Amino acid sequence: MLNIFEENESEVRTYCRSFPAIFKKAAGSLIFDAHDTPYVDILSAAGSLNYGHNDPDIIKAVIDYLAEGHIVQSLDLHTDAKQRFISTFVERILKPRNMHYKLLFPGPTGTNAVEAAFKLARKSTGRKNVISFSGAFHGMSLGALAATTNKKKRAGAGVTLNDVTILPYDNAFGERIDTATLVEQMVLDPKFGIDAPAAFIVEVIQGEGGLTAASTAWLKRIEALCRKVGALLIVDDIQCGCGRSGKFFSFEDAGISPDVILLSKSLSGFGTPLSLVLVKQENDVLNPGEHNGTFRGNNLGFVGATAAIEKFWSNNALEQGVQERERYIFNRVNRLMNTHGQHQLQYVGRGLLSGIRFTDPQLPSRLSDRLYEQGFIVETCGPLDEVLKFLPSLVIDIPLLARLFDAIEKELKQLFDVHHQDTRKKQGALS
Repeated sequence: MLNIFEENESEVRTYCRSFPAIFKKAAGSLIFDAHDTPYVDILSAAGSLNYGHNDPDIIKAVIDYLAEGHIVQSLDLHTDAKQRFISTFVERILKPRNMHYKLLFPGPTGTNAVEAAFKLARKSTGRKNVISFSGAFHGMSLGALAATTNKKKRAGAGVTLNDVTILPYDNAFGERIDTATLVEQMVLDPKFGIDAPAAFIVEVIQGEGGLTAASTAWLKRIEALCRKVGALLIVDDIQCGCGRSGKFFSFEDAGISPDVILLSKSLSGFGTPLSLVLVKQENDVLNPGEHNGTFRGNNLGFVGATAAIEKFWSNNALEQGVQERERYIFNRVNRLMNTHGQHQLQYVGRGLLSGIRFTDPQLPSRLSDRLYEQGFIVETCGPLDEVLKFLPSLVIDIPLLARLFDAIEKELKQLFDVHHQDTRKKQGALS
Protein backbone atom coordinates (compact mmCIF):
# COMPACT_ATOMS: atom_id res chain seq x y z
CA MET A 1 0.00 0.00 0.00
CA LEU A 2 2.91 2.36 0.60
CA ASN A 3 3.70 2.20 -3.11
CA ILE A 4 0.75 4.46 -3.86
CA PHE A 5 2.44 7.26 -1.93
CA GLU A 6 5.89 6.61 -3.35
CA GLU A 7 4.58 6.44 -6.92
CA ASN A 8 2.22 9.40 -6.79
CA GLU A 9 3.21 11.79 -4.02
CA SER A 10 5.90 14.44 -4.38
CA GLU A 11 9.41 13.78 -3.13
CA VAL A 12 9.05 16.81 -0.84
CA ARG A 13 7.31 14.74 1.86
CA THR A 14 9.24 14.40 5.13
CA TYR A 15 7.58 13.09 8.29
CA CYS A 16 6.23 9.98 6.56
CA ARG A 17 9.78 8.92 5.70
CA SER A 18 10.60 8.64 9.41
CA PHE A 19 7.22 7.24 10.44
CA PRO A 20 6.03 5.26 7.40
CA ALA A 21 2.92 3.53 8.80
CA ILE A 22 -0.50 4.29 7.32
CA PHE A 23 -2.36 5.93 10.18
CA LYS A 24 -6.10 5.72 10.56
CA LYS A 25 -7.44 6.76 13.98
CA ALA A 26 -6.34 8.75 17.00
CA ALA A 27 -7.48 9.53 20.51
CA GLY A 28 -5.71 11.57 23.17
CA SER A 29 -2.00 10.83 22.95
CA LEU A 30 -2.40 7.65 20.91
CA ILE A 31 -2.46 7.30 17.14
CA PHE A 32 -3.39 4.00 15.48
CA ASP A 33 -2.27 2.58 12.16
CA ALA A 34 -4.43 0.68 9.67
CA HIS A 35 -3.85 -2.52 11.66
CA ASP A 36 -4.96 -0.85 14.91
CA THR A 37 -1.39 -0.85 16.25
CA PRO A 38 -1.10 2.01 18.76
CA TYR A 39 1.71 4.56 18.81
CA VAL A 40 2.36 7.09 21.56
CA ASP A 41 2.36 10.46 19.81
CA ILE A 42 5.17 12.72 21.05
CA LEU A 43 5.01 14.81 17.87
CA SER A 44 1.45 16.19 18.19
CA ALA A 45 1.37 17.25 14.52
CA ALA A 46 4.41 19.48 15.11
CA GLY A 47 2.70 21.11 18.08
CA SER A 48 -0.73 21.51 16.47
CA LEU A 49 -2.49 19.20 18.93
CA ASN A 50 -1.76 20.64 22.36
CA TYR A 51 -4.99 19.14 23.73
CA GLY A 52 -4.44 15.74 22.14
CA HIS A 53 -6.21 14.05 19.27
CA ASN A 54 -9.98 14.41 19.05
CA ASP A 55 -10.74 15.87 22.45
CA PRO A 56 -14.38 14.79 22.88
CA ASP A 57 -15.71 18.17 24.00
CA ILE A 58 -14.04 20.03 21.14
CA ILE A 59 -15.16 17.44 18.58
CA LYS A 60 -18.72 17.55 19.91
CA ALA A 61 -18.84 21.33 19.50
CA VAL A 62 -17.65 21.01 15.89
CA ILE A 63 -20.04 18.17 15.04
CA ASP A 64 -22.98 20.02 16.57
CA TYR A 65 -22.06 23.13 14.59
CA LEU A 66 -21.97 21.15 11.33
CA ALA A 67 -25.18 19.25 12.12
CA GLU A 68 -27.06 22.51 12.64
CA GLY A 69 -26.14 23.74 9.15
CA HIS A 70 -23.98 26.68 10.20
CA ILE A 71 -21.63 28.35 7.75
CA VAL A 72 -18.20 26.73 7.29
CA GLN A 73 -16.38 29.14 4.93
CA SER A 74 -17.04 32.86 5.19
CA LEU A 75 -13.98 34.79 3.96
CA ASP A 76 -13.92 37.67 6.48
CA LEU A 77 -17.68 38.06 6.72
CA HIS A 78 -19.13 38.35 10.22
CA THR A 79 -20.37 35.01 11.56
CA ASP A 80 -21.73 33.86 14.87
CA ALA A 81 -18.79 31.47 15.21
CA LYS A 82 -16.25 34.27 14.76
CA GLN A 83 -18.19 36.54 17.10
CA ARG A 84 -18.18 33.92 19.83
CA PHE A 85 -14.48 33.18 19.33
CA ILE A 86 -13.50 36.86 19.54
CA SER A 87 -15.60 37.37 22.65
CA THR A 88 -14.21 34.25 24.33
CA PHE A 89 -10.60 35.04 23.40
CA VAL A 90 -10.84 38.61 24.68
CA GLU A 91 -12.63 37.67 27.92
CA ARG A 92 -10.68 34.49 28.80
CA ILE A 93 -7.22 35.18 27.37
CA LEU A 94 -6.57 38.89 26.87
CA LYS A 95 -8.44 40.64 29.68
CA PRO A 96 -7.12 38.45 32.55
CA ARG A 97 -3.60 39.33 31.33
CA ASN A 98 -4.45 43.03 30.91
CA MET A 99 -3.60 42.78 27.21
CA HIS A 100 -5.17 45.00 24.56
CA TYR A 101 -4.81 43.94 20.93
CA LYS A 102 -6.73 44.02 17.67
CA LEU A 103 -7.30 40.59 16.10
CA LEU A 104 -6.16 40.14 12.49
CA PHE A 105 -7.13 36.86 10.83
CA PRO A 106 -4.71 36.08 7.98
CA GLY A 107 -4.65 32.91 5.91
CA PRO A 108 -4.84 29.80 8.08
CA THR A 109 -1.13 28.93 8.33
CA GLY A 110 1.56 30.14 10.66
CA THR A 111 3.78 31.34 7.84
CA ASN A 112 0.89 33.50 6.59
CA ALA A 113 0.69 35.12 10.03
CA VAL A 114 4.41 35.94 9.76
CA GLU A 115 3.89 37.51 6.33
CA ALA A 116 1.05 39.66 7.69
CA ALA A 117 3.19 40.77 10.64
CA PHE A 118 6.03 41.83 8.35
CA LYS A 119 3.63 43.87 6.22
CA LEU A 120 2.28 45.56 9.34
CA ALA A 121 5.75 46.36 10.65
CA ARG A 122 7.05 47.67 7.35
CA LYS A 123 4.04 49.87 6.70
CA SER A 124 3.89 51.09 10.30
CA THR A 125 7.56 52.15 10.38
CA GLY A 126 8.25 52.93 6.72
CA ARG A 127 11.29 50.64 6.91
CA LYS A 128 12.13 47.34 5.19
CA ASN A 129 14.67 45.54 7.36
CA VAL A 130 13.55 42.87 9.85
CA ILE A 131 15.89 41.50 12.51
CA SER A 132 15.70 37.75 13.05
CA PHE A 133 17.95 35.56 15.19
CA SER A 134 20.28 32.63 14.77
CA GLY A 135 18.43 29.31 14.98
CA ALA A 136 15.11 30.88 13.97
CA PHE A 137 12.32 29.16 12.10
CA HIS A 138 9.39 31.33 11.00
CA GLY A 139 7.93 29.56 7.99
CA MET A 140 8.40 28.47 4.40
CA SER A 141 6.86 31.26 2.31
CA LEU A 142 9.43 33.70 0.97
CA GLY A 143 9.11 36.52 3.48
CA ALA A 144 9.01 34.19 6.47
CA LEU A 145 11.75 32.03 4.95
CA ALA A 146 14.04 35.06 4.77
CA ALA A 147 13.82 35.19 8.58
CA THR A 148 14.47 31.43 8.88
CA THR A 149 18.09 30.32 9.26
CA ASN A 150 18.03 26.63 8.29
CA LYS A 151 20.22 26.33 5.18
CA LYS A 152 18.33 23.42 3.63
CA LYS A 153 15.00 25.18 3.94
CA ARG A 154 16.42 28.46 2.63
CA ALA A 155 17.95 26.68 -0.36
CA GLY A 156 14.50 25.62 -1.52
CA ALA A 157 13.52 29.24 -2.19
CA GLY A 158 15.43 29.43 -5.45
CA VAL A 159 15.69 33.22 -5.14
CA THR A 160 17.55 35.73 -3.00
CA LEU A 161 15.92 36.17 0.40
CA ASN A 162 16.00 39.87 1.15
CA ASP A 163 15.38 42.53 3.79
CA VAL A 164 16.19 40.43 6.87
CA THR A 165 19.30 40.62 9.06
CA ILE A 166 20.20 37.59 11.19
CA LEU A 167 21.76 38.41 14.57
CA PRO A 168 22.85 36.12 17.45
CA TYR A 169 20.18 34.65 19.72
CA ASP A 170 20.60 34.31 23.47
CA ASN A 171 23.58 32.04 24.28
CA ALA A 172 24.41 31.66 20.59
CA PHE A 173 28.11 31.65 21.52
CA GLY A 174 27.77 30.16 24.99
CA GLU A 175 26.94 31.64 28.36
CA ARG A 176 30.09 33.76 28.61
CA ILE A 177 29.21 35.99 25.64
CA ASP A 178 26.42 38.50 26.15
CA THR A 179 24.63 38.48 22.81
CA ALA A 180 22.16 41.17 23.87
CA THR A 181 25.08 43.60 24.05
CA LEU A 182 26.35 42.38 20.68
CA VAL A 183 22.91 42.92 19.12
CA GLU A 184 22.67 46.41 20.63
CA GLN A 185 26.10 47.38 19.32
CA MET A 186 25.48 46.01 15.84
CA VAL A 187 22.11 47.71 15.48
CA LEU A 188 23.11 51.05 17.00
CA ASP A 189 26.65 51.46 15.63
CA PRO A 190 26.58 52.62 11.97
CA LYS A 191 29.86 50.89 11.18
CA PHE A 192 28.02 47.58 11.04
CA GLY A 193 25.86 48.86 8.21
CA ILE A 194 22.58 47.41 9.46
CA ASP A 195 19.58 49.23 8.05
CA ALA A 196 17.16 50.66 10.60
CA PRO A 197 14.82 47.80 11.48
CA ALA A 198 11.08 47.77 11.03
CA ALA A 199 10.82 44.91 13.52
CA PHE A 200 12.57 42.26 15.57
CA ILE A 201 10.96 38.82 15.35
CA VAL A 202 11.78 36.32 18.08
CA GLU A 203 10.75 32.91 19.37
CA VAL A 204 10.93 32.66 23.15
CA ILE A 205 11.70 28.96 22.66
CA GLN A 206 13.18 28.01 19.29
CA GLY A 207 10.98 25.08 18.36
CA GLU A 208 12.84 23.95 15.22
CA GLY A 209 16.21 25.53 15.88
CA GLY A 210 17.27 23.19 18.70
CA LEU A 211 15.03 24.21 21.64
CA THR A 212 17.20 27.04 22.90
CA ALA A 213 15.12 29.22 25.23
CA ALA A 214 15.69 32.95 25.72
CA SER A 215 16.18 34.27 29.22
CA THR A 216 13.96 36.97 30.72
CA ALA A 217 16.91 39.36 30.90
CA TRP A 218 17.72 38.87 27.20
CA LEU A 219 14.10 39.35 26.12
CA LYS A 220 13.84 42.56 28.13
CA ARG A 221 17.01 43.89 26.51
CA ILE A 222 15.64 43.14 23.04
CA GLU A 223 12.34 44.82 23.92
CA ALA A 224 14.19 47.89 25.19
CA LEU A 225 16.24 48.02 21.99
CA CYS A 226 13.04 47.91 19.92
CA ARG A 227 11.70 50.90 21.84
CA LYS A 228 14.98 52.78 21.43
CA VAL A 229 15.16 52.39 17.65
CA GLY A 230 11.41 52.61 16.95
CA ALA A 231 11.04 49.01 15.77
CA LEU A 232 8.15 46.67 16.47
CA LEU A 233 8.69 43.62 18.66
CA ILE A 234 7.08 40.54 17.08
CA VAL A 235 6.84 37.38 19.20
CA ASP A 236 6.34 34.24 17.14
CA ASP A 237 4.23 32.07 19.45
CA ILE A 238 3.10 29.75 16.68
CA GLN A 239 4.64 26.62 18.20
CA CYS A 240 5.31 27.62 21.80
CA GLY A 241 2.00 29.40 22.42
CA CYS A 242 -1.41 28.06 23.51
CA GLY A 243 0.07 26.63 26.70
CA ARG A 244 3.09 24.80 25.31
CA SER A 245 5.52 26.80 27.47
CA GLY A 246 3.41 26.42 30.61
CA LYS A 247 1.53 29.70 30.08
CA PHE A 248 -0.87 30.58 27.29
CA PHE A 249 1.76 32.96 25.88
CA SER A 250 5.41 31.96 26.09
CA PHE A 251 6.56 35.47 27.10
CA GLU A 252 4.23 35.95 30.10
CA ASP A 253 6.84 35.23 32.76
CA ALA A 254 9.29 37.62 31.07
CA GLY A 255 6.92 40.55 31.56
CA ILE A 256 7.42 42.00 28.08
CA SER A 257 4.72 43.58 25.91
CA PRO A 258 5.12 42.64 22.24
CA ASP A 259 3.69 44.91 19.58
CA VAL A 260 2.63 41.89 17.53
CA ILE A 261 1.96 38.29 18.62
CA LEU A 262 1.59 35.38 16.23
CA LEU A 263 -0.56 32.33 16.99
CA SER A 264 -1.43 29.28 14.92
CA LYS A 265 -0.86 25.50 15.20
CA SER A 266 -2.90 24.57 18.33
CA LEU A 267 -5.14 27.62 18.25
CA SER A 268 -8.10 25.73 16.72
CA GLY A 269 -7.91 23.09 19.45
CA PHE A 270 -8.26 20.02 17.24
CA GLY A 271 -5.81 20.36 14.37
CA THR A 272 -7.69 22.28 11.72
CA PRO A 273 -5.72 25.28 10.40
CA LEU A 274 -6.32 28.64 12.04
CA SER A 275 -3.92 31.50 12.66
CA LEU A 276 -4.16 34.85 14.35
CA VAL A 277 -2.10 38.04 14.46
CA LEU A 278 -2.53 40.12 17.60
CA VAL A 279 -1.52 43.72 16.93
CA LYS A 280 -1.56 46.79 19.14
CA GLN A 281 -4.08 49.31 17.87
CA GLU A 282 -1.52 51.95 16.90
CA ASN A 283 0.12 49.44 14.55
CA ASP A 284 -3.09 48.22 12.93
CA VAL A 285 -2.26 50.10 9.73
CA LEU A 286 -3.15 47.79 6.85
CA ASN A 287 -5.97 49.03 4.64
CA PRO A 288 -8.87 46.74 3.68
CA GLY A 289 -7.54 43.95 1.46
CA GLU A 290 -3.82 44.73 1.95
CA HIS A 291 -3.54 41.31 3.50
CA ASN A 292 -6.18 38.67 2.91
CA GLY A 293 -6.70 35.01 2.14
CA THR A 294 -9.63 32.94 0.96
CA PHE A 295 -9.56 30.66 3.98
CA ARG A 296 -9.21 33.26 6.72
CA GLY A 297 -12.85 32.56 7.58
CA ASN A 298 -12.37 29.01 8.88
CA ASN A 299 -15.42 28.76 11.09
CA LEU A 300 -14.69 25.20 12.22
CA GLY A 301 -11.42 26.58 13.55
CA PHE A 302 -13.31 29.30 15.42
CA VAL A 303 -15.67 26.74 16.94
CA GLY A 304 -12.85 24.42 17.99
CA ALA A 305 -10.78 27.28 19.41
CA THR A 306 -13.72 28.58 21.43
CA ALA A 307 -14.42 25.13 22.88
CA ALA A 308 -10.73 24.64 23.72
CA ILE A 309 -10.45 27.99 25.51
CA GLU A 310 -13.66 27.41 27.46
CA LYS A 311 -12.54 23.94 28.54
CA PHE A 312 -8.86 24.43 29.24
CA TRP A 313 -8.42 28.13 30.05
CA SER A 314 -11.19 28.83 32.56
CA ASN A 315 -8.78 28.02 35.43
CA ASN A 316 -5.10 27.22 35.94
CA ALA A 317 -5.43 23.41 35.96
CA LEU A 318 -3.83 23.03 32.53
CA GLU A 319 -0.87 25.22 33.48
CA GLN A 320 -0.32 23.17 36.63
CA GLY A 321 -0.53 19.97 34.59
CA VAL A 322 2.09 21.23 32.13
CA GLN A 323 4.41 22.10 35.01
CA GLU A 324 3.95 18.62 36.51
CA ARG A 325 4.77 16.94 33.19
CA GLU A 326 7.69 19.28 32.59
CA ARG A 327 9.19 18.30 35.97
CA TYR A 328 8.76 14.62 35.15
CA ILE A 329 10.56 14.98 31.80
CA PHE A 330 13.30 17.11 33.37
CA ASN A 331 13.91 14.53 36.10
CA ARG A 332 14.03 11.63 33.63
CA VAL A 333 16.46 13.49 31.36
CA ASN A 334 18.63 14.30 34.40
CA ARG A 335 18.71 10.59 35.19
CA LEU A 336 19.99 9.93 31.68
CA MET A 337 22.58 12.67 32.09
CA ASN A 338 23.78 11.12 35.33
CA THR A 339 24.08 7.75 33.61
CA HIS A 340 25.78 8.83 30.39
CA GLY A 341 27.41 12.13 31.36
CA GLN A 342 26.67 15.76 30.64
CA HIS A 343 29.38 15.69 27.98
CA GLN A 344 27.12 13.31 26.01
CA LEU A 345 23.68 14.90 26.41
CA GLN A 346 21.86 17.87 27.95
CA TYR A 347 18.29 18.89 28.72
CA VAL A 348 17.02 21.75 26.54
CA GLY A 349 13.78 23.68 26.16
CA ARG A 350 11.02 24.72 28.50
CA GLY A 351 7.53 23.54 29.39
CA LEU A 352 6.42 20.75 27.06
CA LEU A 353 8.64 22.02 24.27
CA SER A 354 11.75 20.27 25.48
CA GLY A 355 14.27 17.66 24.48
CA ILE A 356 17.69 16.07 24.75
CA ARG A 357 20.60 17.66 22.92
CA PHE A 358 23.32 15.14 22.05
CA THR A 359 26.99 15.90 21.50
CA ASP A 360 26.96 13.29 18.73
CA PRO A 361 24.39 14.60 16.21
CA GLN A 362 23.90 11.15 14.70
CA LEU A 363 22.39 9.68 17.86
CA PRO A 364 18.98 11.45 17.96
CA SER A 365 17.91 10.17 14.52
CA ARG A 366 19.04 6.64 15.37
CA LEU A 367 17.19 6.86 18.67
CA SER A 368 14.07 8.21 16.96
CA ASP A 369 14.12 5.25 14.54
CA ARG A 370 14.44 2.75 17.38
CA LEU A 371 11.67 4.42 19.35
CA TYR A 372 9.37 4.24 16.34
CA GLU A 373 9.96 0.49 16.23
CA GLN A 374 8.86 0.41 19.88
CA GLY A 375 5.66 2.36 19.19
CA PHE A 376 6.66 5.99 19.80
CA ILE A 377 6.58 8.91 17.37
CA VAL A 378 9.37 11.30 18.38
CA GLU A 379 11.04 13.74 15.99
CA THR A 380 14.42 15.47 15.98
CA CYS A 381 15.30 19.14 15.52
CA GLY A 382 18.22 21.53 15.45
CA PRO A 383 20.62 22.55 12.66
CA LEU A 384 22.21 19.09 12.70
CA ASP A 385 19.16 17.19 14.02
CA GLU A 386 21.14 16.98 17.25
CA VAL A 387 18.07 17.20 19.51
CA LEU A 388 15.52 14.51 20.32
CA LYS A 389 12.39 16.65 20.62
CA PHE A 390 9.47 16.13 23.02
CA LEU A 391 6.18 17.67 21.84
CA PRO A 392 3.58 15.61 23.69
CA SER A 393 -0.01 16.60 24.28
CA LEU A 394 -0.24 18.99 27.20
CA VAL A 395 -2.61 16.52 28.87
CA ILE A 396 -0.65 13.34 28.17
CA ASP A 397 -0.89 10.75 30.92
CA ILE A 398 2.36 10.55 32.88
CA PRO A 399 2.40 6.72 32.61
CA LEU A 400 2.78 7.18 28.84
CA LEU A 401 5.75 9.47 29.45
CA ALA A 402 7.16 6.82 31.79
CA ARG A 403 6.86 4.22 29.01
CA LEU A 404 8.64 6.60 26.64
CA PHE A 405 11.57 7.21 28.96
CA ASP A 406 11.87 3.54 29.90
CA ALA A 407 12.24 2.86 26.18
CA ILE A 408 14.74 5.73 25.78
CA GLU A 409 16.86 4.38 28.63
CA LYS A 410 16.94 0.91 27.09
CA GLU A 411 17.64 2.01 23.53
CA LEU A 412 20.16 4.65 24.53
CA LYS A 413 22.18 2.15 26.54
CA GLN A 414 22.42 -0.08 23.49
CA LEU A 415 23.35 2.83 21.22
CA PHE A 416 26.09 4.02 23.57
CA ASP A 417 27.40 0.46 23.96
CA VAL A 418 27.69 0.14 20.18
CA HIS A 419 29.28 3.59 19.98
CA HIS A 420 31.89 2.70 22.61
CA GLN A 421 32.65 -0.61 20.85
CA ASP A 422 33.18 1.19 17.55
CA THR A 423 35.44 3.73 19.25
CA ARG A 424 37.57 0.99 20.82
CA LYS A 425 37.88 -0.79 17.46
CA LYS A 426 39.04 2.42 15.78
CA GLN A 427 41.57 3.04 18.55
CA GLY A 428 42.83 -0.54 18.25
CA ALA A 429 43.24 -0.20 14.50
CA LEU A 430 45.21 3.01 14.90
CA SER A 431 47.52 1.48 17.50
